[in-house]
Amino acid sequence: MKYSLEDQLSIIKRGAEEIIPEDQLVDKIKYSIKSNTQLQVKLGCDPSRPDLHVGHGVVLRKLRHFQDLGHQSILVIGDFTAMIGDPSGRNKTRPQLTLEEALDNAQSYIDQASQILDKNKLKIVYNSHWLNKMSFSDVIKLSSHYTVARMLERDDFTKRYQSEVPISIHEFMYPLAQAMDSVHLNADIELGGTDQKFNLLVGRDLQREYKQDPQVVITLPLLEGTDGKDKMSKSYGNDIGLTDLPEDMYGKVMSITDNMIIKYLSLAADGNDEIVKMVESDLNNPEYNPRDAKRLLGRTLVELYYGKDQAKKAEEHFDQVIVNKNIPDIIPEYRVKSEMLIVDILHNSEIVKSKSEARRLINQGAVSFNAKKIVDANLSLDNKINGVIKVGKRRFLKIV
Repeated sequence: MKYSLEDQLSIIKRGAEEIIPEDQLVDKIKYSIKSNTQLQVKLGCDPSRPDLHVGHGVVLRKLRHFQDLGHQSILVIGDFTAMIGDPSGRNKTRPQLTLEEALDNAQSYIDQASQILDKNKLKIVYNSHWLNKMSFSDVIKLSSHYTVARMLERDDFTKRYQSEVPISIHEFMYPLAQAMDSVHLNADIELGGTDQKFNLLVGRDLQREYKQDPQVVITLPLLEGTDGKDKMSKSYGNDIGLTDLPEDMYGKVMSITDNMIIKYLSLAADGNDEIVKMVESDLNNPEYNPRDAKRLLGRTLVELYYGKDQAKKAEEHFDQVIVNKNIPDIIPEYRVKSEMLIVDILHNSEIVKSKSEARRLINQGAVSFNAKKIVDANLSLDNKINGVIKVGKRRFLKIV
């Protein structure tokens, strides 16, 4: 291992919420250096939602840190556990997926996660490969290792139980199934968001039952969305997607609340301690404009995913379109050959991802044609009309 104990701890601790227990992490790293062996670092992913955002990127980036340190990163695709549905943070039973649905979503997850992870150094496994082979007697034996009382220590289960909201027996199996992943892989370390803490600790307990050295648990903070209120989620409309265009990524960063700048810089943009401390100092200066910190954050985040050139272009686009309120010089074009619904034009041109998104944006008053707001999703355009469609603040389409 080319990195010292101190170097590794510095990188691993950066942005982490909790390390349980830290002294065991130190021992594992020491052994890894002495024996010149890789630590097995596991991250389980839930393929129920295939669209990833920079909030998901926080824990993926930590897995990348372990890759860069020379350890074995393992991405566990929860295709089997997706059929159970993770109850973490839920006030009701999560819908279950079929194995086919989970596998389809998993491929999209892997493709997006590869923007952060080095696929050449990544071990990808599917937990259906071992969980599907368990017999009913195996499941009974597994469930005997944990009590209902321990399960009810989970805050979300407790709240549902006290509120008389049904808890299905299969939901109790989710933490145990996830823990079996750690047993099967003999994981040294497992990563997860703070909402996964209970599940990760079950993994430690079950490894002890199977006479394994228990894994170290490292939790990462959950990132609030651009509104600074709710957890980042596409369904809340407050996300910055990993596949967002550079100008959209930059523009969304400029919309975050001032109190979120440091958290985004540290977690979403993977800013090092020196940069974070510098920006913190600047923000404490009453004469400093937080907008400048957002610009730095925007450039840093876009550069992380797209490189310096795209970061510069994204900032220039923001200044031209948002600050100066001009239409960009270069925008995509779409040729209308016959009469078409505006919804179809938006979708076919790929300026939006789906027709439902197009309708939603129109209903929200976020779509205009030649500076006139479109209020009817059934509006049609023909090949005799030219102009510019504007979607939101940053997307344009020239009709020719």
